[in-house]
Amino acid sequence: MKQTILSFKVHEVAPYISWVYFFHAWGFQPRFAAIANIHGCDSCRASWLTGFPEEERPKAAEAMQLFKEANRMLNLLDRDFKVHTLFRLCDANADGDNLILDGITFPLLRQQAKKREGGPFLCLSDFVRPLSTGITDTVGAFASSIDADMQELYEQDPYKHLLVQTLSDRLAEAATEKMHEHVRKVAWGYAPDENLTLAELLVEAYQGIRPAVGYPSLPDQSVNFLLNELLDMKQIGITLTENGAMHPHASVCGLIFAHPAAEYFAVGKIGEDQLTDYARRRGMTIAEMRKFLGANLQ
Repeated sequence: MKQTILSFKVHEVAPYISWVYFFHAWGFQPRFAAIANIHGCDSCRASWLTGFPEEERPKAAEAMQLFKEANRMLNLLDRDFKVHTLFRLCDANADGDNLILDGITFPLLRQQAKKREGGPFLCLSDFVRPLSTGITDTVGAFASSIDADMQELYEQDPYKHLLVQTLSDRLAEAATEKMHEHVRKVAWGYAPDENLTLAELLVEAYQGIRPAVGYPSLPDQSVNFLLNELLDMKQIGITLTENGAMHPHASVCGLIFAHPAAEYFAVGKIGEDQLTDYARRRGMTIAEMRKFLGANLQ
């Protein structure tokens, strides 16, 4: 199916930023990220500050200043830079633990570790119609990235450089959030009447999921090579290293599922049997596969 590129100015995606993750990168606990929800007037900021125990107010004041400087930086970045997204809606079917997307086979991993609650052992392919039904389903593939030059800014100023780096990561994710909203409501259109606030979007109150490569349900970084084969990510400036890492660093790619029951999960630890089977399905040696799945091996 046709691919679509959507590019956004920084100010267009800034409202979609998850400030909790931004502040986490700077060592702040989630409660300090609430400054992003406070009206910018002096009285509101002062009231927010006095809501903290006295011993935490210096940290809260730091968070307030960091948020102010982050927004100033966003205004500067908005002059010269954009954030780019690419998506493709693919004809899709599940074939066991594989997904077939526009003729390309995506091997996936299934939960294998014993579960206390005794629930099903999930795989992302569970959320797609099986090939045996003879009915074609749809799965989205996406990639997002900043302008590459953005990550080189202020290299002689460690503080500003780190500020740009952490904002770049959030902008790539924010652009993905905005693109995914467009996909659900317009391009794929499976949720045309969705009417969520930004707060609801950021807690993923919408139908479906969007696991990125590196997420617990899609932990194998080598999947980036398959996505690149499908998307040709250099169209938005993304290149891959020999290990499948994306450049620019502030980039994200993954899959979009619309099934109402689709949920995020962690594959967790897998056994030698699944490692062997997965390597075979990926067309890689077991030794190669171990490099990509080290954290998931028992």
